[in-house]
Amino acid sequence: MDWDLIRSFLAVAENGTLAQAAERLGVSQPTIGRHIDALEAEVGLTLFSRGRHGMTPTEAGLSLINDARDMRRGADHFALRAAGKVENVGGTVRITASEVVATFILPPIIAGFAQEEPDIEIELAPSNTVENLLRRDADIAIRMVRPDQNDVIARKVNDMSMGVYMHRELARLDGVPESSDALLAHRVIGMDRSDLIIDSMTRLGFKAQRNDFTVRTDHQIAYIELVKSGAGIGFIAQCIAKNCPELIRILPEIHIPSLPLWLASHSELRTSQRIRRTMDYLYEALRALPLDE
Repeated sequence: MDWDLIRSFLAVAENGTLAQAAERLGVSQPTIGRHIDALEAEVGLTLFSRGRHGMTPTEAGLSLINDARDMRRGADHFALRAAGKVENVGGTVRITASEVVATFILPPIIAGFAQEEPDIEIELAPSNTVENLLRRDADIAIRMVRPDQNDVIARKVNDMSMGVYMHRELARLDGVPESSDALLAHRVIGMDRSDLIIDSMTRLGFKAQRNDFTVRTDHQIAYIELVKSGAGIGFIAQCIAKNCPELIRILPEIHIPSLPLWLASHSELRTSQRIRRTMDYLYEALRALPLDE
């Protein structure tokens, strides 16, 4: 069976559309379409349901995905061995990420990676400071700002949508702000020494000062827990707040800019199979998360 057909099948299954699969493999969209048609004809099965918004694997298609992934791993290993480049991938990869990303987003991803790559050890360093990739303080960084060092390779993987939230009990006791103009008349949680929230509110048209916030902290996890405890209204990523039934979203008309997620590593480290495998896994896993909901 032609490996190109199976490779195209797997790309469509993992990316959802012919266009995205073509972009991933670096071929034309019609080529991907022909590959899918040829594979379905060869196996005598309908592998995808076609719809306006993309292609969804059928039950038959789903049953073949893991086998196709095994073939891909085998093909990759064959190519590396043929080129004399197979190396021992075992060892440690140090990943740094913000406290929020390290606490709420990365754990299930790392758990999945550990199952797939048991020989690679992960060191996770939650930090809100930018670790210096050029000094090798970390092998891989996940940041909400794009690294600007010349020797760092960075890819944007997703966007985290933000919202304004408050505890249900706080809403019952104090009421819900009826408009954005009324927001600062309520208890709002801000930051202590950081100007991040003040600067963001200024760009949104608010005239906020530090003493407008009744509770202040620069610690991201403490900030979220304060909002969850009803200490005040706060600004939280929607992907985190949706898992907190005690919170309600308010003032959806306030459009808080999304926080981008960037995946970065030193360019020299990309020659390491260990780093490449980790980077590729993180890229696909982070890209697939519904962080904009």
